[in-house]
Amino acid sequence: MALTREEVEHVALLSRLEFGEGEIERFTEQLNSILEHFTALQEADTSQISATTHVVPMLNVLRDDEARPSCTPDEALQNAPERSDDFFKVPRVVE
Repeated sequence: MALTREEVEHVALLSRLEFGEGEIERFTEQLNSILEHFTALQEADTSQISATTHVVPMLNVLRDDEARPSCTPDEALQNAPERSDDFFKVPRVVE
């Protein structure tokens, strides 16, 4: 599938990019060359290759999510400019 000049101009418009005449022609050729490489990749037989989510093995370095003691509401709100019961009171931002 080759891109036309009009399609490249349309993509440039959507991207809010302005190109000169020579640039449009050059980008059309370059994008078509890139698409040719993708066509070659689509023709490769990958039926014997298992799907992967990461190229390298991933290790989760985060700690387990466990409940542990925390500060009380009074301690958490001791420096709050305003509070309402056990909550921070903030100015209304939606009318």
